[in-house]
Amino acid sequence: MVIFSFKEEAEKNPVAPDESFFLQGNDRLCFLIHGLTGTPREMGFLAHRLHRAGYSAAAPLMKGHNMTLSTLKKIRWQDFYAAMKEKFLEQAARCESVFVAGLSFGALLGLCLAHEFPRKVKALICLSPTLFFDGWSTPKSRVLLPLIYRTPLKYNIFFKEESPYGIKNERLRSRIESYYKKAKLDDYEQIHLHGYPAIPVSCMYQNHLLANYVSSLLGTIRNPALLVQAKDDDVTSPRNSEYIYQRLGSSDKEICFLEDSYHIITADQEREKVAQRVISFLNKY
Repeated sequence: MVIFSFKEEAEKNPVAPDESFFLQGNDRLCFLIHGLTGTPREMGFLAHRLHRAGYSAAAPLMKGHNMTLSTLKKIRWQDFYAAMKEKFLEQAARCESVFVAGLSFGALLGLCLAHEFPRKVKALICLSPTLFFDGWSTPKSRVLLPLIYRTPLKYNIFFKEESPYGIKNERLRSRIESYYKKAKLDDYEQIHLHGYPAIPVSCMYQNHLLANYVSSLLGTIRNPALLVQAKDDDVTSPRNSEYIYQRLGSSDKEICFLEDSYHIITADQEREKVAQRVISFLNKY
């Protein structure tokens, strides 16, 4: 479903709480990056499992993700990355070893960190990386995106979040659906809990630009890497992980496909499996 909106909200100040969090463990830190239009809560289960295994875990809020959509839709990927890099360097200065794990768009930002700071990022985890919006539930109208990207319309068109919302678990999905079904574009009361009710096409364009940039870097990235994605990812197909895996310059890389999850694998049916696979991989370093 596509929503056209030409309304500019007057409010430019933060409209939702900052759900960033830090769990103090040992001097081995896992820096967790949530997805575009998402929330640090997406990384909460993984963070607590990492913490229980002894690791420290930091999950910062992505730039603009407690602001209105009118503000968010104007942020460039370079600005998302610059803000995340600043938080990464702040955390990295406190720990002996730093690992990066990103979900969806966050995985692409993680790849950028690994490229720019190869000695600081000890290992990299890409969870449901999003280079292409080619999952089974993405609307057929996505074929028009390349045309829309070239026009100012990208700032005025939004894709409303619709079922299954990246979640296969029916109980969790119903909880999310109760919010998304009645949420409007200017409804921000629960974005800190569930993320935004719609994604601006301009943000998808920034994802596209970042994906192109990251693709050009893959052969230069030699950090140990683990890629995890669901075979039935509703947003981005498994070819996203396969594409990255085949082109990464690392000689130490693994890829894992899940059988019973959708896009938000850190919160879905196999979240425990994801956490254990991540911990097992990081324990090697």
